[in-house]
Amino acid sequence: MSVVKINVLTVPAEQRETLEKRFASRAHTVESSDGFEWFELLRPVEGTDTYLVYTRWRDEASFQAWMEGPMKAAHQGGGEGGERPKPAASDSTLWSFEVVQQAAPKGA
Repeated sequence: MSVVKINVLTVPAEQRETLEKRFASRAHTVESSDGFEWFELLRPVEGTDTYLVYTRWRDEASFQAWMEGPMKAAHQGGGEGGERPKPAASDSTLWSFEVVQQAAPKGA
């Protein structure tokens, strides 16, 4: 079964727009990765400053290959003057899950 990785990002209110713009500028870079199945950036609605970055992968090896290749390269890009931009998140934690049961709408 698939694996799910959820990156839990603490993002101060003044950095939310920056975080969302950065994800938008890298839109579609993960879709061509071998073993990639799904991505969602979840914005908090109320009561928290935590964003969730949800990705689903065929297996752990696919996720690790993406982490060591395309993801690493995307996070090493330079900003103005060749300097790496300051992170929008003040903290992050990676949660890992195995999918043991799933359902889809009937007819999907």
